[in-house]
Amino acid sequence: MSFTQYEQAYARLQRSELAVPGSSPEMFEKAAKSDADFVFLDCEDAVVPDDKEQARKNIIEGLNTVDWNSKTVSVRINGLDTHYMYRDVVDILEQAGNNLDTILIPKVGTDADVYAIDMLVTQIETAMGLKKKIGLECLIETALGGANVMSIAQASSRLEALHFGVADYAASMRSRTTVIGGLNPDYVCDGALNDQWHAAQVNMLTACRAFGLRAIDGPFGDFSDDEAYRAAARRVAALGYEGKWAIHPSQIDLANLVFSPSSAEVDYAKRIIAALEEAAESGKGAASLDGRMIDAVSARMAENLVKKDDEVQTKLSSQ
Repeated sequence: MSFTQYEQAYARLQRSELAVPGSSPEMFEKAAKSDADFVFLDCEDAVVPDDKEQARKNIIEGLNTVDWNSKTVSVRINGLDTHYMYRDVVDILEQAGNNLDTILIPKVGTDADVYAIDMLVTQIETAMGLKKKIGLECLIETALGGANVMSIAQASSRLEALHFGVADYAASMRSRTTVIGGLNPDYVCDGALNDQWHAAQVNMLTACRAFGLRAIDGPFGDFSDDEAYRAAARRVAALGYEGKWAIHPSQIDLANLVFSPSSAEVDYAKRIIAALEEAAESGKGAASLDGRMIDAVSARMAENLVKKDDEVQTKLSSQ
């Protein structure tokens, strides 16, 4: 292990992240009562330009009046290349900042984009005397963001997570695709269908794990296809992602299930830890379990699973 270590971001359970348009306030209460771990109220892509101002007002009222049932609540602001962004940050934080957990910044291209939002948030927190520190999360959804993801991941002490935004990423890369988050049937190697987003997802995940952030996968557009959603979620969960967006309530339970360790996985992880503890008492650094060699690396992988299960069980017990 390197002597250089980066502090882990503030811990939050983020298996499922429900997207809710700010222009649809009638959906806020339903979102608050859902089983989603995390809700983001959207000022950006889900809101047409003529509704931006009203959506912002709806979000402020929703943050102040809805019982969010201990959920993490975020707001996706408009991009830094628009004239809506600064009012999103200023109005929402000044009028409802104490009820907001994080800000999701879209289409982040450079570390300077994060710096700009951090500066605004810090000044508002100080001026308003806000009681809690607002976290920042970034959407990596452009070629520029993908190219600069390592520096973006180090841009602010407020940063908690990076999200892979496949739709805008595909557009930015001029990729041929069939559905948001889906696989292109033309992307075939040696007769097998492949995931054209794999390289970008791994690159973002590496940045997250190197610098202590959570890695979250973005939307899957076909909410009528549960199996395809599960398949996409399983692919990124296998890599090490902690959660995925739900653009429809039907996707919440799918995400919660995929990103929660199964009882069989947790039981086996606990057996690994117990076996290594027993080996250590005998002065051994490795052990055998079910015909397989296990060692300190096995313990670290097992501890990750047990920790995640503890987070899930704590969430379930609080509901």
